[in-house]
Amino acid sequence: MLTPYDWVYGIAVLTAVVLSVIAGFLALSLFDSARKTHLTAWKPLIFALVLFALEEILGALKVFGVWKSLWLTHVIPSFILLFLIIALV
Repeated sequence: MLTPYDWVYGIAVLTAVVLSVIAGFLALSLFDSARKTHLTAWKPLIFALVLFALEEILGALKVFGVWKSLWLTHVIPSFILLFLIIALV
């Protein structure tokens, strides 16, 4: 049985997913402009954003008790960090 805290937390996670999808649509407009040298960091940042949205979806599934994967929720942030480092370099 889910507590009210679980419902509020799950709704907050789903809100983060929706906001990251909206940010992804905004970032897609910059994907073509990444050919310019000062905007090349957008490609790895877009991949990091997609992985973040996937991580949030998996977190929502975990909160609502639909599906749990302990190792996957630790591996995906490692790839997010990798893409952030690539973007910074």
